[in-house]
This record gives sequence, C-alpha cells and structure tokens, in this order.
Amino acid sequence: MKKNYVLDTNVLLHDPHAIFSFEDNDVIIPIFVIEEVDQFKREGSERGRNARTISRLLDGLRERSGSLAEGVPLEGGGTLRVALPHTRGNLFVALDPSDADHAILQTAIDVRDASPDRRTVLVTMDTNLRIRADALGVVPENYESQRVQIDRLDAGAVELSVSDEAIDTFYEQHELALPYEMKLNPNVCVQLRGSDEATGALGRWDASRERIIPLRTQGDVMGIRPRNREQAFALDLLMDENIKLVTLVGKAGTGKTLLALAAALKRTIEDGAYSRVLVSRPIIPLGRDIGYLPGSVDEKLNPWLQPIFDNLELLIGAASTKKGLSMQKLIDEGFIQVEPLTYIRGRSLPHQFLVVDEAQNLTPHEVKTIITRSGQGTKVVLTGDPYQIDNPYVDSASNGLTIVTDRFKQEQLAGHVVLSRGERSELAELASNLL
Repeated sequence: MKKNYVLDTNVLLHDPHAIFSFEDNDVIIPIFVIEEVDQFKREGSERGRNARTISRLLDGLRERSGSLAEGVPLEGGGTLRVALPHTRGNLFVALDPSDADHAILQTAIDVRDASPDRRTVLVTMDTNLRIRADALGVVPENYESQRVQIDRLDAGAVELSVSDEAIDTFYEQHELALPYEMKLNPNVCVQLRGSDEATGALGRWDASRERIIPLRTQGDVMGIRPRNREQAFALDLLMDENIKLVTLVGKAGTGKTLLALAAALKRTIEDGAYSRVLVSRPIIPLGRDIGYLPGSVDEKLNPWLQPIFDNLELLIGAASTKKGLSMQKLIDEGFIQVEPLTYIRGRSLPHQFLVVDEAQNLTPHEVKTIITRSGQGTKVVLTGDPYQIDNPYVDSASNGLTIVTDRFKQEQLAGHVVLSRGERSELAELASNLL
C-alpha cells in the first residue's frame, strides 16, 4: 500500500535528492519548508548549495510535469506535491504556534486526516520534532539515506584462531591461506592466535593474492613505535603506497593523528614518495565561539591548527637529533603545508600525502569534495572520532568519516582501522572511559 511521506526542511538541506528516495510512495513538502529553504539559498556553505539545488529540482519538475500543488509524477512511480493549507498551521499544544516546525507538523496532521486509509509518515532529522510528532499521533521517521550506525561500523581487524603449525608456516613462507572458509574485505588486518597467548602473529589480508601477509612496517617511524596491535595495523596501512585511502577512527588519545603525521613525514621527507605533506582540519569551534580573531589569515587560523603543529613538533623533535630537521624549515621549503579545508575546493593535489584531521565534523559531500581533489599518486588519510562531533548538521551516523569508511570497505585501494586503546596518558585514557 502506498504511503504519504511528509518531508521536513532539514531532510532537503541534508540531501536535496531525498525527494527521489521514496520509491512509489507520495512525497509531500509543506509550503513552510519552501519558505525555510529560501532563507538559506544565499549562503556559500554546503547548506546554501543544497538549498539552491532543491529549489532548482522543484522548479524543473514544475516546468516539465505541471503544478506542484496538484502533484507531479516521480520516476519511482509516486508523486510529489507541495502542501498549501488554507490557513497557516496553529498547533494548539505549541508554546509558539507560529513556529515553522509546528506548522510543518500541523501539515503532516492535515495530510494524515485527509488520507485515513494511508499511512502518513513525517520524515525529519530533528529528534525533538520526532518526539512531538509521535506524541500527537503522527508516525515519525529519521532520514536514513547515507547513514551508517556507528555500532555497526566495520572494525577493520579480525582475530583468527589457528594451529601453531599454521603460525610457523606464516613466519616461514610470509603468507598464509585462510584456515577456514570465510569472506574478508580487502586490507582487513588480522591477528593470528595459536594455542596460547605467547603464540601468534599480526598480518593483513591481501585480497589480490588471497593470502594473509605479514605487516610490512618494522621498527620506528619518525621516532614513533606502535604501542598496541591497532596502532601497528594503522601504521602498516599508512606506510603502504598501494593503499590510497586510509580511515582511522578512535577516541581521543588513541594516536590517530600522530600516526598519520608520522607516516606522512616518513614517506615524504625520508623516502621521497610524495612531494608534500598537506595537513588540514575543518574550522568548527568546540562549545562557545570566542568571536572575531584579529590579525592576518595565518594568525586567525593558528588557534585552529595548533593541535596539528603540536604533533608535527613532537615528531620532528623526535627525529631531529639524527636528521637535523626543523618544522619551520620544512614549511618554508614547501615539504609541509598546513591549511584549513576552506580553500581546498577546485584544487588538484598530485603526489601528496593528505591528512584530514577531525573528519567526523565533515558532511559526506565535503569528504567527497576532498577525496576527489586527489591527483595521481596522492594518498588521503581521514582521522576522527564519531562520538566527538561539533558540527550541528551531522551526527555519528551521518558524518563523512563514517560514510566513507563504510562505502570503501570493499575496495582494494582503501584500508580502515578502529583504534580503541588510548595511549596519550593514563589520565587521558581514564577520562575517555569515565566521562
């Protein structure tokens, strides 16, 4: 049976093509949503771009298929119409009856009452609006397109119990077939466990050869050694030039950014595999913003990028005793470039090691924009913690880092690891677990 789907403004601002995602059901857009979308169309942000996109899509449907008030056909078999009530919604239980959210909810109630034989669903990404809709007898749903629940995110690593003889074979032949029939995604990291805790090995699944191969990274990287198996897995993915996209997910203090920068410096400065290290992060404040920052562009950006400089100084300091390196010298010579993501659109980045920190604050479209900047020979590394999101327009299931990790998990040129153990300090680990 067909359903009526009433769309909230935030759904269209998140995904303008959402109107085509409901198969053969009927899609209703309240006129108040059009009013709200119009308020954002002049913004230069992704939200403004999406507002302009949905306006063009609706206008194109109107020109090709007729009146939006009467309903226009969609390719999936359903229809799309703009609901125009005779009077503006006046929800009797609302503190502010003229509020746009209540007007949208009132429209959903009108649609439900006008079609008692159909299921009417209000689709919104606003948690509180879903609660109010449910309380008033309207079926609410979240917009699930491009959402990956964080508890279902692939860990990027598996444990396999094998015989001690199989582990001996792995060390002797530097490869091992899967001990039993199972399917692994490309570049999944593997811990082989023998008969006791002292017997085991670390490796990675090579899908092209259908073999488990040993980790290739040995010793320290820019003075940094992995402190646990997840860090060893991450460093191996970061150092492999055949893997062009690496996503590192983990809580604060697990070493995501430090490992990514260590591998970037090693492969660029020492090995010469890349022409430059480009490090960036989104400019989104934590908590209350402090307002206007005086000075030049570099002086304005310095507080946002200071965490990156801290890690670079630590790494270069650890290697400078034997290499004679200095961060300022490397920046002046163009080997390291640190900048915000604001200026990356339109660029082409060949032969570079690109590290994007705090990627959980990016939308899927923004991450797509970043990855599509990569030219020949470029490696892209995304790091972040989906549980620490400061961007009000994404959450743990809809942010770009989570989406990219899930979409690329079956690709041979991508690798992923979830780091779970904090190594910054005992206090930092305790705070991450208790607070």
